[in-house]
Amino acid sequence: MSAQILDGKAIAAEVTEALVGLGPRPGLAVVLVGEDPASAVYVRNKTRMAEKLGFYHEQLNLPATVTQDELLQVLHRLNHDDRVHGILVQLPLPKHLDSLAVIDAIDPAKDVDGFHVVSTGKLWQKRPCLSPCTPTGVMEMLRRTGVPLRGAEAVVIGRSNIVGKPMVALLERQDCTVTLAHSRTRDLAAHVGRADIVVAAVGVAELVKGAWIREGAVVIDVGMNRGVDGKLVGDVEFAAAAERASWITPVPGGVGPMTIAMLMVNTARAAGALL
Repeated sequence: MSAQILDGKAIAAEVTEALVGLGPRPGLAVVLVGEDPASAVYVRNKTRMAEKLGFYHEQLNLPATVTQDELLQVLHRLNHDDRVHGILVQLPLPKHLDSLAVIDAIDPAKDVDGFHVVSTGKLWQKRPCLSPCTPTGVMEMLRRTGVPLRGAEAVVIGRSNIVGKPMVALLERQDCTVTLAHSRTRDLAAHVGRADIVVAAVGVAELVKGAWIREGAVVIDVGMNRGVDGKLVGDVEFAAAAERASWITPVPGGVGPMTIAMLMVNTARAAGALL
């Protein structure tokens, strides 16, 4: 078997194209603290997409020395700005800042990252909410494969609050039987080998070997790592896995573009422009 490629760039383009010209006009504010190069690139890509779609947008660049109180004051202003429907604080933050307190200072109705404790609770209770962008993008990709999810065995590798845990919640909402694997999981190969769906989000280059993949499984690789040659590689041994999977995401060009697309969808939903 040779896997079909889940083209994240193409799917993301279709998703965002449907957001052009929406009313009321969605508004997104992105807060960047410090000058981390990777974070700066992510923020720039997000604000560029918002501009391309005709959203109202703000990019607030704060110094790495900003105090907790100063950052909270910025969020307070954005919470009360009617032009802004979505607020995103780019993570990670400098170590002197309390990330959880910062996230919880965002109005849950404007929490387009889906990280607020209220958003998390609603997600697990299967209530309507703004769910984290990367896992939501993965679900959109799975939907487009046409593979039935009800009753499917899914393995999620990685237990972060940003990807792994919300991924489990979203898969469970679709009646998957989900195993959450992590660095302490015994015999990871055996868990992966039973899975109809594998979502790798652990941040270890080619941790998941192609030989582990069950014939016909769907493989979603969220990882993005620099190989010894400087090239980007995922958490899955791509070439070998592609020989066994039915569908697989490339790295780059797979899940990454979907994250930004779903951020725009969440912003439109927060604005009341989408159900």
